[in-house]
Amino acid sequence: MPPTPPVRPPPVPVPVRAADTPALREAAFRLREEVFVGEQHVPVELERDEHDGGAFHAVALGPDGSVVGTGRLLVQADGSGRIGRMAVAAAWRRGGVGARVLEALEAEARARRMPAIELHAQCYVEAFYARAGYARAGEPFEEAGIDHVVMRKVLRSSPSPGAAS
Repeated sequence: MPPTPPVRPPPVPVPVRAADTPALREAAFRLREEVFVGEQHVPVELERDEHDGGAFHAVALGPDGSVVGTGRLLVQADGSGRIGRMAVAAAWRRGGVGARVLEALEAEARARRMPAIELHAQCYVEAFYARAGYARAGEPFEEAGIDHVVMRKVLRSSPSPGAAS
């Protein structure tokens, strides 16, 4: 008899909003440190960087108002977006929180008229991003001691020359 697959918790509707206060930003940074430094052993000096100050940060809030998920969106030199620092608290994983944060970051990218988004997905969650419409764009590489792969998603297409509008 095959083993019974683990039961995933049902998706929990969590509000996702911009981390637009110092308190929400700090809570997002604490969650990132818990996940990346504490769980994944990323060196603490690599977790926060010079991009945090100018990035758009989104947070998912649990029923008690605590930050249970986060991610950030950067504007790249070519005008496209780059999503990164996606983290979900251990107790909230596999319940739709990451997908909600990703949706919020994509909505912000669309509002800013970014043509595409790129991200460096940890290889073990590549399928999560693929389900959201991201495609692998290259071979795996190591970043902060963890295998990653570049993934991209086109958000809007430009009409081709001569196309009817």
